[in-house]
Formats: sequence, C-alpha cells, structure tokens
Amino acid sequence: NIGAALSGGLPYQPWAAALVKSRTAQNSVEDPVTRCLPIGVIHTHTLPLLRKIVQTPGLLVIFYERNASYRQIFTDGRSLPEDPQPSYNGYSTGKWEGDTLVVQSNGFQDGLWLDHNGSPLTEAAKMTERFRRPNVGRLEVEITVDDPKAYTRPWMAKLNQILVPNAELLDAYCLENEKDIQHFVNH
Repeated sequence: NIGAALSGGLPYQPWAAALVKSRTAQNSVEDPVTRCLPIGVIHTHTLPLLRKIVQTPGLLVIFYERNASYRQIFTDGRSLPEDPQPSYNGYSTGKWEGDTLVVQSNGFQDGLWLDHNGSPLTEAAKMTERFRRPNVGRLEVEITVDDPKAYTRPWMAKLNQILVPNAELLDAYCLENEKDIQHFVNH
C-alpha cells in the first residue's frame, strides 16, 4: 500500500479521495490484480514477485514473473515523448547518476491503480524512480509521482526491497476472466 508508506497519506484531489474510499469499502474487489489485468509500474513494485533487470547498451529491460510481462527503459539519451501512446507501463527513459539509476516516465494509461487500495494514476502523471542498490541484498526504489489530475501536489514514497540477484524467474500466469473473485467477501 503506497498511501500507508507515507506519513499523512497521499494528497488526493477530492474526486480521487472519494474513489479510494469507495474502492476500499468494496474490499478492493475491482483491483486489476484480482482480475488478472495489467497493473502498471507502481503496483508491480509492491507485489511479492520476482523481476529480472537486464541492461544492454541503450536499453534496460525489466522482466516480471507476473504474466511474463516486461518494461523497457531507454538509456540512449533520448528524451520522453511529448505525446506518447498511453500504456500500462508508460514510456520510460533512464540515466545513471553515480550509483543511482534515475528513470523518468510518462504516457500512462488513464485509470491505473497504484496500490491495492485503488489510489489512482491518470494520463497526466509523470513519474521519477531512483533505483539504488545499497548492499548485496537490498534494492531501494524511491518513487516520485506528479499527477495534478489525481493529487494536490507531487508526492514521494521509498520502497525497500529484497534483492535476489541469482534467482530465476518462474512462470506466474493469471488469466483474464478469473472466477475466484466471486468468492471474495465484502466486510
């Protein structure tokens, strides 16, 4: 839950706060994760599944266990497009600043969930991630979201993750039209 990671919670616009309240009251049954739908970058950061980062000249690719999906981060010096084709992962460019990979993204599909509570991300969002490996077993990901349509100001969250550099990805498929959602109980 990204909102819980921030002291005071997220600075929602009124419509976004009402949306999150409604989604939470419904036990987040519409969460794209429970429906086996694509979920976007930030929600993926919060799932307990492995990912593999492969760096080549000019391109960094992150492979995810969930639905054998991937994300491209261009490191060839190009700038973000002004009007990118909207997608779940957006369009990302990155550069190294010392031992930190700084990734900027835009072009997100409207209506993404940032977390299980349903915090929204809109097509107006711009995101900066700072990936840093402080030691052998940890990866820090600092995320700054600037989405004036959903939030009153930019906000930042820091995720500390376990790093397993020699692990192999496993197939973890979840298929659209999953039927288990009917067994969820609203409390």
